[in-house]
Amino acid sequence: MKKVALVFVLAVFVPSLVLAWLAVRSLRDQQFLLERQQSLLYQGVSDGLARDVQAALTEQQRLFAESAGNLVRERDPLDVARDFDNLLRRQWPLARVGFAVTLTGEILSPSLTARPEARLFCADNGRFLTNRESAEVYLNPKIVGNTAPLPGSSLASPEPSSDFLGRLGWNKMKQTARNVIPQQMAGASQKTGASVDNTEQQFSKVAASEGEFRQLIGEDNDGALARFVDNKLSVLFWCRAARDPQLILGAQLDLPRLERELGVLVQQAAPELRADICVALLDDTGKPVALSNPRFRANWKRPFVATEIGETLPHWEVAVYLVDPTKLTRSADTVKLTLGLLIALLVLAIGVGSWLIVADLNRQLRLARQKTDFVSNVSHELKTPLTSIRMFSELLAEARVTDPAKQRSYLGIITAETARLTRLINNVLDFARIERGEKKYQFESCDLVELARETVETYRPHLEASGFRVVCQFPTAHQIVKADRDALAQVIVNLLSNAEKYSDTRKEVEVRLSSKTASLPSVDLEVLDRGLGVPPGCGEKIFEQFYRAHDSLSSGIQGSGLGLTLARQIARAHDGEVSYSPREGGGSCFTLRLPILPAGPERSA
Repeated sequence: MKKVALVFVLAVFVPSLVLAWLAVRSLRDQQFLLERQQSLLYQGVSDGLARDVQAALTEQQRLFAESAGNLVRERDPLDVARDFDNLLRRQWPLARVGFAVTLTGEILSPSLTARPEARLFCADNGRFLTNRESAEVYLNPKIVGNTAPLPGSSLASPEPSSDFLGRLGWNKMKQTARNVIPQQMAGASQKTGASVDNTEQQFSKVAASEGEFRQLIGEDNDGALARFVDNKLSVLFWCRAARDPQLILGAQLDLPRLERELGVLVQQAAPELRADICVALLDDTGKPVALSNPRFRANWKRPFVATEIGETLPHWEVAVYLVDPTKLTRSADTVKLTLGLLIALLVLAIGVGSWLIVADLNRQLRLARQKTDFVSNVSHELKTPLTSIRMFSELLAEARVTDPAKQRSYLGIITAETARLTRLINNVLDFARIERGEKKYQFESCDLVELARETVETYRPHLEASGFRVVCQFPTAHQIVKADRDALAQVIVNLLSNAEKYSDTRKEVEVRLSSKTASLPSVDLEVLDRGLGVPPGCGEKIFEQFYRAHDSLSSGIQGSGLGLTLARQIARAHDGEVSYSPREGGGSCFTLRLPILPAGPERSA
């Protein structure tokens, strides 16, 4: 038993507890895991919208190049260039100011005497566009030199060298702080201790380069660049005139109009998540220019996740904010509570299952020991009467006993021992039939008083021969029950046999029969003795199969441990019960209770 318990503890219980401990430890990271999952989901939303904004800018750049190309396709490029501001604004609404410059540094449009917006544009960008000063601009180095020159261009088209990029100022790029700090990345860096994530979320991925306009546009046919003038963003689209590659046509974007067009994209972003998040387009100052939920308000500097748009709109970001920031914490708490209860339930189930397994193991081991004792007891009980039968039968067969009285005594002993063997074998057979569900009863109306009297009178000579005084108290009225006579007789004989086997110095057996008038009328058959009684705590165990309150081998008391088991099973098959109670003054009292048939023609008969 100890080995089995040790194997069970090492193979099942300890690993289960270890897994439970690991599961409890994982509960602490549930909020981080949920935040990580939400971060991946919402980061996908912001990245997708940032790509949509970039695609929209690319499309606008294509429309500008198409509009400029249409203007110079059928007219003289120089004539178009001198009035390019007015012509472009009528054809491409996103243009705030149209400009035309030559690579030699001459501004053909707009005129210094034009409208105020044009004059302001010349004041801010004139020296840069005429290559008289270097400016800090945002330009994607990946597109420099990748576009083949137009036919007739005098510019060469080699790949840009590191020296050329160095002259443009790429080697002087420096990191600048972002306008926003995403909460999720900051939280992740704190939980994971990753300084790289912290650095990435603090600094912008776009950086400015410095150079003259002609150096910056290089060999490309078209492009876009952005620069800050007096801390105000200016986005410039440009392209070469198809018929005159030395002529550069360009436009300064109308940012308010661009914001309105991009706001449509923001309004259409992630409609299925609108109840949980608000998507915002933030400008270079970190203020929202478009919101998916116009009534939403938050600390715009601390979004949940954010994505930079790129060099065309430097320091502009697509940011995602949680509509209810506490919802994530509540969800994490709910998940932790659910998982905690589930873990507790599983641990409880493992504990209960382990207890049931150990209890069943103990029961099986106890039953195995009882079966072993049963075999020993039955072997002992079979051997004793067989020895007596053989000895007395041999004496009679060999005519060694001539006294008629002794012969009758020996024949009586042989008869008693034969009856004893019959009872033992019948008990074993009946128990086997009941265990297999093959026991059949022949129910019929019978008088329990008559049945008890006949059974006791049949067993009385054996008891009196063993020195017992038998006392019977039976009522004169009939007690009609529906039962199998042979089965009830076997119960009574088993109870009388127990009274005989467990007797002490006072050899007395009393059989009483009385009726009970309760809600369900019944009759009680009591068998009382003055024997050893039942040890405390064993009042129910004695009805278990193979159980012996007094071991037959050590105490000398014969028995198989099946008598009371069969008695209770037969009684319950008759809707009755067999119970034990200690008798006042010492001894035992076994009671067979059976229901009485209701009054009717059958009972009267």
